[in-house]
Amino acid sequence: MRERNLVIVPTYNEADNLESLVREIMALSLDFKVLIVDDNSPDGTGQIADRLSQENPELVSVLHRAGKLGLGTAHRAGFKWGLKRGFTRLLTMDADFSHPPSAIPEMIRRLQRAGLVIGSRYVEGGKTEGWTILRKINSWAANFLSRLLMGLKAKDTTGAFRAYRAECLEKVPLDRLKARGYAANLEILYFIQKTGAVIEEVPIKFVNREKGQSKISSREVREAIKIMLYYNRLKRLDIRNIL
Repeated sequence: MRERNLVIVPTYNEADNLESLVREIMALSLDFKVLIVDDNSPDGTGQIADRLSQENPELVSVLHRAGKLGLGTAHRAGFKWGLKRGFTRLLTMDADFSHPPSAIPEMIRRLQRAGLVIGSRYVEGGKTEGWTILRKINSWAANFLSRLLMGLKAKDTTGAFRAYRAECLEKVPLDRLKARGYAANLEILYFIQKTGAVIEEVPIKFVNREKGQSKISSREVREAIKIMLYYNRLKRLDIRNIL
């Protein structure tokens, strides 16, 4: 069966970055379709996405949503769109160049033996650039707590730069996920780990965005904590059932 690759790029106010990112992905000369999931960006990102799709109808599609509904729901919408159309490998990445497109070929290659490949800041060779001390502490704490409370084994549990095999994603109960924002990455990783799928991590350099503003808010942090506590309870119930 021919492999079909989909790169899902959620956007909200990414007019300064989107076209350059899409053209860099297309320049990889790989068999990719790019799906832009735009949350009705007021800065004109959606119009740029439409133009890119009109200019490259075989390579770019656009999914418009009514408003800012959260990264997690954007990923789920992209997954459903891609699975319905028969894509066999689905990759998610941010639109702000914090996730290097140059890592995509290696992530796709690793899917030959893995169900999920994470573009990781925290394995050997990975790093962050341009972060404040506070952001480093917050990221470290989120990864530490998600491993402690949810039993996740990956080094980078929170990152959104990921490549999935379709048959692995199909085992995730997408309609039952609770998180709307970044915490959905924790949920999906939790369910994929439970299937026993091979999970690999590819080192990346995560560069802080140069254009636009970060979308991470205190609300996202609160939601992540709630998600960790919820799945900690599920994990403990699973252990009791085994015993």
